[in-house]
Amino acid sequence: MRSGDAQAVSWRALLQGGNSVRLFIVCFGVWLHAADGLLVTTMIPKIVPDIGGARFVAWTVALYEIGSIAAGASVAVIAARTGLRRAMMVAAMIYAAGCVVSALAPNMGVMLAGRLAQGLGGGGLAALSFVSVSLLFPRVLMPRAIAAVSALWGVSAFVGPLIGGLFADAGLWRGGFWSFAAQAIVLAAAIGMTGALDQRQDVPAATRLPLWRLCVLSLGVLAVAAAGIAVSPLTTPLLVAVGLLLLVLFLRMDGRRTESRLLPRRTFDPRDGVGAALLMIVCFSVATVALTVYGPLVFTRLYGVSALTAGYIVALSAIGWSVTAVIVSGVRERFDGALILSGMGVLTISIAGFAIAVPNGLFWAVLVFATFEGVGFGMAWTFILRRVTALAEAGDVGRVAAAMPTLQRLGYALGAAYVGIIANAAGFADGATEATMRAVGFWIFAGSLPLAAVGLYAAWRFVSATRERLSPV
Repeated sequence: MRSGDAQAVSWRALLQGGNSVRLFIVCFGVWLHAADGLLVTTMIPKIVPDIGGARFVAWTVALYEIGSIAAGASVAVIAARTGLRRAMMVAAMIYAAGCVVSALAPNMGVMLAGRLAQGLGGGGLAALSFVSVSLLFPRVLMPRAIAAVSALWGVSAFVGPLIGGLFADAGLWRGGFWSFAAQAIVLAAAIGMTGALDQRQDVPAATRLPLWRLCVLSLGVLAVAAAGIAVSPLTTPLLVAVGLLLLVLFLRMDGRRTESRLLPRRTFDPRDGVGAALLMIVCFSVATVALTVYGPLVFTRLYGVSALTAGYIVALSAIGWSVTAVIVSGVRERFDGALILSGMGVLTISIAGFAIAVPNGLFWAVLVFATFEGVGFGMAWTFILRRVTALAEAGDVGRVAAAMPTLQRLGYALGAAYVGIIANAAGFADGATEATMRAVGFWIFAGSLPLAAVGLYAAWRFVSATRERLSPV
């Protein structure tokens, strides 16, 4: 390799000239979004006793994810119209405003409004940060920039619960939101003071905002979430049915589009390789979100651990994911299918393990299965994109790649709404007795197993569909 080439791909080159400022802004935007979930998850055990709203705990996740989906689907259009710099500044200020609203919330209703704004701003920052990498860095530096951004997801798994836990255990959970609002304001100021993001002319052309489709999608998720507020034999099934019908309507509306489609055709059709992969992603996102939504609340009340400890139990999944992804990243392509199926199998085992360990007080087993969950994701997710793009139609590769994080967030939103129904039906909203917590700890995981089973079937269909298309390496 020539010395010039070595210099071009070195870490030092990534920090030279204007690249250091660009990298700072990109990483800062991803950090706010990545750390937010674990921050709030860790503080929830202190938030609910203070402002109430136990019935709406699942909504704190569902609304954040809805906002992230809407922002992720819209940023390309907005950046094309306003420029990358202005779009990122607006996203940072929306996120800051959401944090301020959450910090001042006197009740759960106001908190949820803040969470929606945080989702819009944080999701927009994350999406725009990845767009920025492709626009602002020379091609030879992109792998280094992506590696730096990806590392922040692992860092957030350590630091997010630490910040949230310290504020929560000190009885100052509102300070957690204030600290992230301040960081977002600093980011907006940094963006405004530098010309590093002046790339409006380079942002790919985009069409109109998919407002109607996003509204239908959001209403579908909200209908499912509303079904869990007051569980009853009549209204709950009715609202779930309405929500599912709206989601089907969204898919039909999106399928009639051509260039502006958000999702590839035959999404969720297990007979199609791409459809099976996307169905797998949604099912396992739904099936694994219970730990994030209710884990800290159950752990603090059932085991008597601190909010910080409960947050790090959840963080074990993210840490396991990051570490495993690094370990298996160099595996040859011919082993992709085996790793995907094995990873999905480990995920399913972890869900079943939680259903046994949590209600029976097997704290050590909870730690093991939390790690297993991350290991399962790390084994499989690393290779899904490589496999699914091999099946995508020539003009649909980019859409398939973009659909994966969108559908993952849709799964988290739907999963939060789904486990909210299960938890409230098990008595979570009616009290915090030990018997109630044990029942909730069992049913939120046991109720997720059917989704994992569908995900396993979709994983098998997906791997089978790619087996003949990819030659061994």
